Amino acid sequence: MFFQYADSGSWTESTYRANEEDFARIKLRQRVLANIEDRSLASQMAGQPVSMPVALAPTGLAGMQHADGEMLAAQAAEEFGVPFTLSTVSICSIEDVASVTRKPFWFQLYINRDRDFALNLIDRAKAAGCSALVLTLDLQIMGQRHKDIRNGLSAPPRFTLNHILQMARCPIWCLKMLGTRRRTFRNIVGHARGVNGLDALAAWTSDTLDPTLSWSDIEWVKKRWDGTLILKGILDEEDARMAVRTGADAIVVSNHGGRQLDGAPSSISMLPRIVDAVGDRIEVHLDGGIRSGQDVLKALCLGAKGTFIGRPYLYGLGAAGRQGVLQSLEIIRRELDTTMALCGERDLGNLSLKNLVA
Repeated sequence: MFFQYADSGSWTESTYRANEEDFARIKLRQRVLANIEDRSLASQMAGQPVSMPVALAPTGLAGMQHADGEMLAAQAAEEFGVPFTLSTVSICSIEDVASVTRKPFWFQLYINRDRDFALNLIDRAKAAGCSALVLTLDLQIMGQRHKDIRNGLSAPPRFTLNHILQMARCPIWCLKMLGTRRRTFRNIVGHARGVNGLDALAAWTSDTLDPTLSWSDIEWVKKRWDGTLILKGILDEEDARMAVRTGADAIVVSNHGGRQLDGAPSSISMLPRIVDAVGDRIEVHLDGGIRSGQDVLKALCLGAKGTFIGRPYLYGLGAAGRQGVLQSLEIIRRELDTTMALCGERDLGNLSLKNLVA
C-alpha cells in the first residue's frame, strides 16, 4: 500500500503519466569539440547554495517507505549538499529530523481549518532552524486516488486481512518498523487540538482541508514565518502572476505529482509559459515527472532555477534507506553532469533554449 501511495496518481492517472511522457518529447542538442573540462553543477535554490539544483520534495508518509524514513532522507540530503523538505504529513516530526541533522532543512506547510495548528507548525519549524517554508497551495480538497482507496491506506496500517497479507510479504520492513516508535503522523498527533490518538487523527484529517483558502492567507503566513517563502502548486500563468504579488521568494510549478487534478497539463509543459509570465520577478522551480539527470537539465533549459524530486528518492529510500537516497541522488548527479557535457556545456548557468532541438 505504501509503494502504491508513492507510485500512483489520481483518477485515470493521465496527468501522472504525462509528467513523465512530456519530458521524453523534449530533445537535446548534441554539441562536439567544445571545452567541457572543469564542469560544475553547483548552484543556488532560494538563496541557498546547493551541490546541484535538486531538492528532495515534501512527500507524505516517507517514514512508512522505510523506518525513520524522513530522518534518513534528511541525513542523505545533508551529506549530498541538497535541500530536504519535510512534509506536514510526515511520519517523523520536525523535531525528530532536527535531532539527526546539523544543517537547516526546509519545511512544507498545509494550511487547514485549524489556523492555530498551522501557526504552531510555523513556530516549530522556526524553532528547529528550518531555512525555508514551502507552502503547498493545491490541496484545498483531496483528489481521488483509487489505489489508496482500494488499499485502505493508513499509518500505521490497520490490521485487516489485506494489510496483514501485505505486511507478511515484507518481513524485513516489519522488523524495522517494530524497531522504531515513529509509526504515525508525529507532526500532528499530540499537537493538533484534540488529536491524541489514531481515532481522533482520522476524524481530524477527514475534516481538516480548508476550501476557503485564498491568496490573502499568504500574508499572515509571511508575517508569522518572516523568512524564505516558497509557494508550491502553481500550474497557471495567472496564478504565477498572483504569486509574484505576494512577495514570495520562489514558486514551484507543480501538479502535485499528478495526484490532484487528473487531466491537468504536465508540469514541464507549463514551465515555459509560467517563466515567460513572471520573468525575473520571482525564482521558478519545477516539481513533477523528473526521473533522471537529463530531466533536470531539460527543466533548467526551459527556465527553471531548481527542481524537486519525490518518487526517485522514495524508491531509493524504500529499497535501502539512507544509502538508497544517496544512490538515487548520485545517479541523478552523474546523469546531469554527463548530459551537460554532451550538450557542450560545463556550467549550468549557460543552459537555455539553445541547448534544445527546436
